[in-house]
Amino acid sequence: MGKAGLPVSPLAPAAFPDLPVIEGVEFASAAAGIKYQGRTDVTLIRIAPGSTVAGAFTRSSTRAACVLDNQAKLAQGGEAPQGAAIIINSGNANAFTGARGQESVDAVTGAVARALDLPQGRVFSSSTGVIGEPLPHDRVLAVVDDLVAGLQDNGAADAARAIMTTDTFPKGAAVVIDGEGGPIRIAGIAKGSGMIAPDMATMLVYVFTDAAVPADLLQQALSSGLDSTFNAITVDSDTSTSDALILAATGRAKAAPITELQGPAGRAFVEALHGVMRELAHLVVRDGEGATKFVEVAVTGATSDADAHRVAMSIANSPLVKTAIAGEDANWGRIVAAVGKSGAEADRDRLTIRFGDMVLAENGWRAPAYDEAAASAYMKNAELRIAVDLGLGQGARTVWTCDLTHGYIDINADYRS
Repeated sequence: MGKAGLPVSPLAPAAFPDLPVIEGVEFASAAAGIKYQGRTDVTLIRIAPGSTVAGAFTRSSTRAACVLDNQAKLAQGGEAPQGAAIIINSGNANAFTGARGQESVDAVTGAVARALDLPQGRVFSSSTGVIGEPLPHDRVLAVVDDLVAGLQDNGAADAARAIMTTDTFPKGAAVVIDGEGGPIRIAGIAKGSGMIAPDMATMLVYVFTDAAVPADLLQQALSSGLDSTFNAITVDSDTSTSDALILAATGRAKAAPITELQGPAGRAFVEALHGVMRELAHLVVRDGEGATKFVEVAVTGATSDADAHRVAMSIANSPLVKTAIAGEDANWGRIVAAVGKSGAEADRDRLTIRFGDMVLAENGWRAPAYDEAAASAYMKNAELRIAVDLGLGQGARTVWTCDLTHGYIDINADYRS
């Protein structure tokens, strides 16, 4: 069972990965009783002096106090000469809580700053859970000393579990690449299951590397990967108030510092970073509330990448498409409808639709070789690929989604109880 007592997603990986230790990063988790008793629900992450930090956040106009606070702090620069820290709680989003929201952020980040002897401007915070209820931050303050005492470099798995809400499994991903003079390690954890729609970051994500990367390049490396990872997933078309992605580089690797992103070392680092980001994004979709199918939607032949994205998200967010997938119904007519409503340029007579390798529709009508039985059999797979070619240009985009089942309704109908 997951943390919230939900059955583990059938799309979950077999086990949490064995993440490499990132020198200069330590984790601790504790049970503060923010919403439930007996669950770890607070995580503290300490980042070593000399590190750099980058971030990306939801663009929601009702974003939470912690998001606004993080954005303001990172606007002052990503250097952390004295080190940094991240304090995260689950069970309460501290969003739409008025001035009290910032008071809670100040209280929590201030306590962590004092406990770790850090500038408060280098202590970042995240909150996830119910919106509109004041955060009982005194419960977080009560466990700060225990968190500091419990910091350890191999605590990422426990941290991934502590930040879960309706997630049914903890999420982690990592890669080790050859740098110039030694290995570079990148590892991340994430939470996310519902209220998932692309607007950065669609979840809480924390990624760490021992590479030495200047703050401006670290932010560029992060930002350049958003559209193909966290902005290319959707579970339910709803964007959270609290989405955050924080990336820290400790510079403790023996590899030479990365001084440009266009050279061989820089390109290898960016590719590896984006790979970890993509894997974490996929894990969120695989844990979509009530999900039983993992679906890739690939759109090609659009007049622009932006139009391809519009079409892909129109398909991926369509309740009619998603419920047909849940029912294992090869109703490709719903794909046609989703393309038509997307607002992107499209021509009925140039449209081609594929499920897997099968051509279902082309040249404005059902393909002559269409096989209903084969299409229906394909829909029984746990992983599906829907491909649409608009036949208009070179624009392309791939996004990932899941099906929409009764399980999603069951989880969200009584989320606050």
